[in-house]
Amino acid sequence: MLKKVLLLQLLLLTVGLCVRAQVPGMSQAQLSQVKVDNLSDDQIRQVVAEMKKKNISFGEIDGYAAQRGISSSEVGKLKARIQSLNLDKELTTQASGSVFDQDSTGRSYNGSNADTINYYQQKLRQVRDREDFEREVRRRRIFGMELFSTQNLTFEPNLRMPTPPNYKLAADDELIIDIYGYSEAQHNLRVNPDGYIRIPYVGPVYVSGLTMDEAKKRITTQLSTIYSGIKAGNTSVQISLGNIRSIRVIMIGDIFRPGTYTLPSLATVANALYVSGGPNENGSFRAIEVIRGGKKAATFDLYDFLMRGDLTGNIVLQDQDIVKVNSYKRRVELLGEVKRPAIFEAKENETLKDVIDFAGGYTDNSFRDVIRALRVNNKAREYVNIPADSVASFRLKSGDRFYIDSIINRYTNRVTISGAVFHAGEYALEDGMTIADLIKRADGIQEVAATSRGIIRRLQEDYTPTIINFNVQDVIAGKNNISLIREDSVIIFSKLGIRENYFVKIVGEVNQPGYFNYGDSMHLEDLIIMAGGLRDAASLKHIEISRRIRSTAGYDSSDARMAITQQFDVSADLAAGGAGSFILQPFDEIVVRRAPNYSEQVNVMLDGELVYPGVYAINTKRERISDVIKRAGGLRPEASAEGAYLIRKTYNTENDSTFLLNKLDVFYSKVADSINVAKTRASIARNGQLLGIELNNIIAHPGSKYDLLLEEGDIIHVPKKLQTVQLFGEIYFPKKVRFDDNASFRTYVRGAGGFTSQALRRRSYIVYANGEVKSTRKLLFFNSFPKVKPGSEIYVPTRPERKGINPAAVGLLTGLASVALIVITIIDKL
Repeated sequence: MLKKVLLLQLLLLTVGLCVRAQVPGMSQAQLSQVKVDNLSDDQIRQVVAEMKKKNISFGEIDGYAAQRGISSSEVGKLKARIQSLNLDKELTTQASGSVFDQDSTGRSYNGSNADTINYYQQKLRQVRDREDFEREVRRRRIFGMELFSTQNLTFEPNLRMPTPPNYKLAADDELIIDIYGYSEAQHNLRVNPDGYIRIPYVGPVYVSGLTMDEAKKRITTQLSTIYSGIKAGNTSVQISLGNIRSIRVIMIGDIFRPGTYTLPSLATVANALYVSGGPNENGSFRAIEVIRGGKKAATFDLYDFLMRGDLTGNIVLQDQDIVKVNSYKRRVELLGEVKRPAIFEAKENETLKDVIDFAGGYTDNSFRDVIRALRVNNKAREYVNIPADSVASFRLKSGDRFYIDSIINRYTNRVTISGAVFHAGEYALEDGMTIADLIKRADGIQEVAATSRGIIRRLQEDYTPTIINFNVQDVIAGKNNISLIREDSVIIFSKLGIRENYFVKIVGEVNQPGYFNYGDSMHLEDLIIMAGGLRDAASLKHIEISRRIRSTAGYDSSDARMAITQQFDVSADLAAGGAGSFILQPFDEIVVRRAPNYSEQVNVMLDGELVYPGVYAINTKRERISDVIKRAGGLRPEASAEGAYLIRKTYNTENDSTFLLNKLDVFYSKVADSINVAKTRASIARNGQLLGIELNNIIAHPGSKYDLLLEEGDIIHVPKKLQTVQLFGEIYFPKKVRFDDNASFRTYVRGAGGFTSQALRRRSYIVYANGEVKSTRKLLFFNSFPKVKPGSEIYVPTRPERKGINPAAVGLLTGLASVALIVITIIDKL
């Protein structure tokens, strides 16, 4: 029988291993429910490795995750986890490193014709974008080009202005005829394609090609035939233009957007240029022609408008007009110290002087004696020097580039004084000027000036610097005066600037410890008052002063002292005349010690079912839990001593020693997963940790091992008598149930539906009301569950995910199971 049991266990083990080996992959629905916080670092690395196989970069994670139903919040967490593990660089390298391989013929490919085509299309777009960018940069450098790119200047025709006197009517224009006086009437009449308007009771009147004045005369004459008051003068006629017609204008030549445009009939050449984008990089700004009926009707020069605001050539266009932008014939570029550096277009009779005027003239810092020009000849390039007297007559050649330099940063008569004078700065060098004269110009030296030595920084003939020293007091007294030359720099030093800053330091039991500036004849009591006075905990009997050792003698190996230390007693009111009148020296350090028997109140908190709950001060360093319970009047009848617990500050990373912090760092380093590290840090950073106590034993045996010494900030909570048990974890129906003294661990679990298939029974544990934790123990092949008490919380953890095993091992175990079945069959027959 024992053999049967063992073989049966072997068979069940084999079947279980086979099931574990066949773990299927996650479905799409399961993947959408993934929580990044629950993934380990190894699982994150597996996700990154899978993305690398599919050539997915870090920037494509959003789309990759969205296709698999992962929420955007989880995507953000996933990217943060990848960055925290420094895996984002691998994905970036993977994306940037996917270049095309080269075969033996030099052709590029990456295994797919479509990918190769996409690659070359991308490269072609980059080249075109760069060319477009360079073209746009050059286009913006052309003077006048910004006129057609700004949004604040539109050149839209003004349709609300009075009708121009030379405006000629044509088909689709609307005339408003207003008759007033003894007779009143109003007509809105549109000119038909034949050029007529039809006036009621008058008939058709031909107006096409007439100006407004001519049309008014003709219409008034026709209306006088039916309105006699017009001739008598008691009826008047007013004619105005209503809605105007549209015209079609053709834009050709070197223009940004050539084509046919429909414009209002009041549109001018400037309006047409604006809607078409203006001249392109080869278009002329000064030779814009309007062709009407095959003949040149006008020539528009945009420079007339830009330079003088002159719109004389900006004529009103007519239907079927052609606006032609010719190519430029001569362009030059001005660089350097002009007010508007740009590329300018010049006419044949214009000179360099005209182009400089186009640029707004020279700047204040320009060097005008010689202008350098770079010119392209038929075979090579050459530089041309243009003197100032030749600028007005210098003939231009297309492609010329002119450089106007700035004057050098050099002064002909400058001297400088700095340091401990009242008005430091730069001054003009006068004939025969000396150091004393310059000091007088600077209103003299300051009281803190070092009068024993000053210096002059001077440039020699080869422009190498040299230093000349002088006695400041002698110079002021006229004993040793030195003449100055151009670019001399005189420096008067301050006494405070050539020595180390004097300070004293005070620490310990003062209200404002720190460093303070030293002053001559500073006393100990002065420094204490400057530090805000003594704290209540300060010891008046033990104030220590340490002083630097200053010695000009040689090295003495027998003297091993590093500081001079003295101790003083002071009075509570820091009265003068006592030890507090000790005179300090620079760099003294004072330490005010804490009184040895001084201690501040330290409190604990008692809460819950006590006779007098509240805050209690710890009387002695040996006070225990039982002592403070007695001071609180003991427990109430309804109190549950078994459920009492204590909350205590476990760590204080601000005040604890460096040794403790180092131990915590070592502890963090042993936690492998980043999520666990974060959870551990959050747990340690909490202000209080639960400490289980046994209050029954404490009350019954005061001073025993259960009766802990109290510490600052302890919180003791005594709850009411507990009557329930709470179940959590892998139980079919976790809930809170009534406590039954006769019920066991399994009874409570069965009452909640029993263990689920994912329950890890052998790791079940109970958290008691006082914070104590007990886990399940293994007794041979059986689980020994802990005892359940009132207020207990039963936790059943989840079985961890099982990894697949080696297929060879599965085959071996399967074979063993088959042998076991055969043996069992033989035994049954026996």
